[in-house]
Amino acid sequence: MQIQRQVSKISGPLLDRIDIHIEVPAVQYRELRGDVEIESSACVRGRIVRAREIQVERYRSEKSNYANSQMPPKLIRKHCAITAEGEKILETAIQRLGRSARAHDRILKVSRTIADPEGATSLAPKHLSEAIQYRTLDRTYWA
Repeated sequence: MQIQRQVSKISGPLLDRIDIHIEVPAVQYRELRGDVEIESSACVRGRIVRAREIQVERYRSEKSNYANSQMPPKLIRKHCAITAEGEKILETAIQRLGRSARAHDRILKVSRTIADPEGATSLAPKHLSEAIQYRTLDRTYWA
């Protein structure tokens, strides 16, 4: 109830401007003490550095852009090509889940960021699905 009260203070249009919303549950004790293999920080950093290098190269000719989050609609169409299957996934998210036009663009930008560490030139359905999942708070507390 307290969470709903706090989240309800944030307007939909303001929440739409936040690229990633995700609820992070507490880590269970067994997970803390278990023998789970954890990816090293150096490995994660390497993927992030590669993704940033891809973005720097992609936007080299753009004067005001240096990251996916800054893409205007013209560049979204240019750099966020999706497959027919991806189109269906995105259409479902927009229509059935009631996402806004702004959320549509945010999903594509986040999908592009998810695809970059893999070096993917186009957005696969898995990239779109993951980005859509990062928008869970869009409707969780307003539905």
